[in-house]
Amino acid sequence: MHLKMKISILLLNLGLLLCSLLAGCGRRDDPQRIIDAAIEAHGGSRFNELEMAFDFRKHHYTYQRQGGLFRYTREITDSSGHVLDVLSNAGFTRLINGDTVSLPEERAQAFTNSVNSVHYFAMLPYGLNDAAVQKSYVAETRLKGEPYHLIRVRFAQEGGGVDHEDEFLYWIHTETHTMDYLAYSYQTEGGGMRFREAFNQRELGGIRLQDYRNYKPKGEGVPLDSLGSLWDAGRLELLSEIRLLNVQVTGFQ
Repeated sequence: MHLKMKISILLLNLGLLLCSLLAGCGRRDDPQRIIDAAIEAHGGSRFNELEMAFDFRKHHYTYQRQGGLFRYTREITDSSGHVLDVLSNAGFTRLINGDTVSLPEERAQAFTNSVNSVHYFAMLPYGLNDAAVQKSYVAETRLKGEPYHLIRVRFAQEGGGVDHEDEFLYWIHTETHTMDYLAYSYQTEGGGMRFREAFNQRELGGIRLQDYRNYKPKGEGVPLDSLGSLWDAGRLELLSEIRLLNVQVTGFQ
């Protein structure tokens, strides 16, 4: 064997050894690699410098993120006047007709959670690399005959917010890397589970946006891990459609 070939084989073996020592390097079942690929498929670095506006149900929302700075708003005009909720790095503020309103801590936290929740789901899978996110690989599975990586997400108590006990499942397509389905369990308001099927996928300003059909199990005591197969068998109950309307996506110049 020639010396050059021996050296090449040695370097290859060293490379494989180094890769095996690094967590998930090149592994098909590495949840970090899979989530990174999903974020890239949905917009990648575009999420970091993004300005977006949309309507959801009766409210108008804006989303602004520039590096580590963010500003999320929700507004509506009702019997009390023009109500503007602002969530940013500085915390939460409610303004009515332009004047800041003092709120009890419990109500301010409730408004914070509701504003953050809408923006969180709208931007998925962006956010799945936050520090409090704990990802694990469940299995390779199929829905509607298509191949998916199934990823479980839990949250650390520190930094995970008041809903840190919630648990999520994400189906990431093994070839396109898109996040086409998700399921989650929640503890608030008596608890429950939901399964969401993405539809109306479209790209605006380099961001992949999608709406969802929202399902729930027909009975109680159903394991979260079974929702995918139950949906595939037509055994979940359709609750609603979650649509983002009048979407405008721009970037910071």
